[in-house]
Amino acid sequence: MSELKSDTYSYKVIRQFAIMTVVWGIVGMAVGVLIAAQLLWPELNFDIPWLSYGRLRPLHTNAVIFAFGGSALIGTSLYVVQRTCHTRLFSDGLASFVFWGWQLVIVLAAITLPMGLTSTKEYAELEWPIDILIAVVWVAYAVLYFGTIVRRRTSHIYVANWFYGAFIITIALLHIVNSAAIPVNLTTWKSYSVYAGAVDAMVQWWYGHNAVGFYLTAGFLGMMYYFVPKQANRPVFSYRLSIVHFWALIAIYMWAGPHHLHYSSLPDWAQSVGMVFSIILLAPSWGGMINGIMTLSGAWEKLRTDPIIKFLIVSLSFYGMSTFEGPMMSIKTVNALSHNTDWTVGHVHAGALGWVAMISIGAMYAMIPPLFGKIKMYSIRMINWHFWISTIGVVLYISAMWIAGVTQGLMWRAVNEDGTLTYSFVEALQATYPYYAIRLLGGFLFLGGMFLMAYNVWRTVRNPQPVDTRIPAPVV
Repeated sequence: MSELKSDTYSYKVIRQFAIMTVVWGIVGMAVGVLIAAQLLWPELNFDIPWLSYGRLRPLHTNAVIFAFGGSALIGTSLYVVQRTCHTRLFSDGLASFVFWGWQLVIVLAAITLPMGLTSTKEYAELEWPIDILIAVVWVAYAVLYFGTIVRRRTSHIYVANWFYGAFIITIALLHIVNSAAIPVNLTTWKSYSVYAGAVDAMVQWWYGHNAVGFYLTAGFLGMMYYFVPKQANRPVFSYRLSIVHFWALIAIYMWAGPHHLHYSSLPDWAQSVGMVFSIILLAPSWGGMINGIMTLSGAWEKLRTDPIIKFLIVSLSFYGMSTFEGPMMSIKTVNALSHNTDWTVGHVHAGALGWVAMISIGAMYAMIPPLFGKIKMYSIRMINWHFWISTIGVVLYISAMWIAGVTQGLMWRAVNEDGTLTYSFVEALQATYPYYAIRLLGGFLFLGGMFLMAYNVWRTVRNPQPVDTRIPAPVV
């Protein structure tokens, strides 16, 4: 994974994505803290429709996944593909279009979702033009990324680019198929989904779980396979394992979606296929986790001195935990207890905060200094504080949701001797209220860490000294 110390890299678009990763992280997580508070204190809905939980919850998920996560993925992929292929981006103009196009998509979503203008799959308002814009921007991103690989000066394509490439191709396929709609007419933005009933549910969760598998997993594994070895200054523990990990992951993930539809009208055989492939997924997932963590072999002391390594390695630990928990929750008997409870919320955030957010934060801290010609971040101590604040926050969050979820599942299924329910829904809700307060505290801590990161990044970018004069400034 040698790198060309050259002034030919195109860094402008990566700087833009890096800064917006921090900005959108704060926005998305702030909305998350607000809706967590609304669950604890419903009066915070303010009787204003566009500030209600039902409107803000999809805004939160879209902001953290596509705005924060998307900016991190696109930015790091364009950084990694240049430095591992020893060439500048395929087209600076196309790179600019991808950045501004993606930001436009995010802003449109931030406007339309609180307005309630969203797709219900059966009937959609305003959604299909935005879906087309997403497809156009994503195809442009694919052309930019793969065009850069075609122009590479190396014979070998580093494994991180394999994961990024799979993520780019699959997300295009998922988005186009799942968003297929028929406009009512060309004079209105209203449309109908081409799917209905159980077929619609199957397509939705084929999209949903593979968005987890390729957007929130494969893409960030590409990030891991570059930044962990780079920050540790060690080669990947097993390059052969990384290739096996790649092919096993992309071959198996496509079949796991039906486990979201247990005990539904989906055929039993389809539900069973989803469960079996979900359990099999444990093997390649843990293979990747072990490969990343063991890359630190011979350099474990860095965990004591380098907080960026802490972010990266702890994120892998959460990845391993989430990819153990997910297959277990796909088993029908476990799913009967966990489904529709806050256990699922805890599982999702173990992956979203523990894995996705922490590896993105670590990658940003590693990438921003060379992007702006600095030797290191403004304050290493702040990074260390950020790590501990975030770790405590995510542990509080997921622990509270695990306990709340199991409590809900057990109370909902408890019956008296005569077959009547032992507890009402309201009683189950009252039992989980204390955990909602702990969840809010955890989310608030994680958001606080993002503000600390924003200040550190701002001081790093604005600080005129020290400048890394060993690497020529890139031509942008």
